[in-house]
Amino acid sequence: MAAAAVRGIGGGLGRSLRELRIHLCQRSAGSRGVRDFIEQHYVSLKKANPEFPILIRECSGVQPALWARYEFGKEKSVPLNNLTVDEVAKALESLVKGKV
Repeated sequence: MAAAAVRGIGGGLGRSLRELRIHLCQRSAGSRGVRDFIEQHYVSLKKANPEFPILIRECSGVQPALWARYEFGKEKSVPLNNLTVDEVAKALESLVKGKV
């Protein structure tokens, strides 16, 4: 499921989206799905969007979240606490499509 969402996004990150930031904790159970998503899908997402900034921010005790910066500095975030890999992929897809 998550792989299909990442393939669906493909190289389409740079249209109105300017930057993605993923915040997570290296050890907390609440960030497990985010860590798994990064391990399984970051490389393919980055290969499809080599010039697009995808920032991974790890900090002990932080609540996992996905931040998207759009044109004109507009930002949106989605909390990722206790989400599975598939749910993280859906959250990413919704931010890319601007549906959040």
